[in-house]
Amino acid sequence: MQLLIVTGMSGSGKSSVMDVMEDIGYYCIDNIPPKLISKFVDLCRKSETNISKIAVAVDIRTGDMFAEIFRSWQELKNEQDVEVKVLFTEASDEVLIKRYKETRRKHPLDERFNGNLHEAIQYEWQQLSQLREIADYYIETSNLSASMLKEQVKELFLDKSSDSLSIKVMSFGFKYGVSTESDLVFDVRCLPNPYYIEELRNHTGLESCVRDYVMGFEESQVAFAKLTDLIDYLIPMYVHEGKSQLVIAFGCTGGKHRSITFAELMSAHLEEAGYKVQKYHRDITKDKHY
Repeated sequence: MQLLIVTGMSGSGKSSVMDVMEDIGYYCIDNIPPKLISKFVDLCRKSETNISKIAVAVDIRTGDMFAEIFRSWQELKNEQDVEVKVLFTEASDEVLIKRYKETRRKHPLDERFNGNLHEAIQYEWQQLSQLREIADYYIETSNLSASMLKEQVKELFLDKSSDSLSIKVMSFGFKYGVSTESDLVFDVRCLPNPYYIEELRNHTGLESCVRDYVMGFEESQVAFAKLTDLIDYLIPMYVHEGKSQLVIAFGCTGGKHRSITFAELMSAHLEEAGYKVQKYHRDITKDKHY
């Protein structure tokens, strides 16, 4: 039996995740008290409908009962017939506040903090920080639309073998903030920048003209070869550890030229090696001027 525990910050997209899990065949329960997860799993075992995939959403809405999540998680991890995974969603404080203001919904801790959204978010983060550390999957949704989030979840769980490693290779621009969801972050700002070539400025690393320029320098070729050797060395270690998702990020100044070039080339390399790869260029649609 496969059990996915979906948790994370309120307003970070858990409902969208649960919608996708239901669409792809998981039996879903939202806002379940942690103490009842084991009982629910036991009910599914005894069900005549052969329920083998379950997703439960657990978060701060359960109040004081939420503290039981770690004990429930450990108990389920010790059961041999249940494969337990945790998916954690998060967004920046600014984005969470904006989402609550736009939807005019109350934060689950609104009354406790007398409507002070900043304090509610800070307290919730304190309660969830340890849970984030045990998560098998982590999705930072600040820059994702609902449809983009759903697509990422589908790519993680559709036709996925239980022991496979899903690799997400992304690009980003440091001027828009460092990627917080990544396991490995590589800064390629030291390489020649196509931005200073006028005819390349408004193109991106998805195009051969930019890619050929970036990789036309020996330092770029050497850097890519060394990074490839490092990543090829590390991936089997992550697999051995039991990691389910690995996020590799390449960053340049604006997230449009060098970082995309390296992300595209690394994705192609990993796909050729037989890994399941998901590509994401976080800042490719941002303004075209530094």
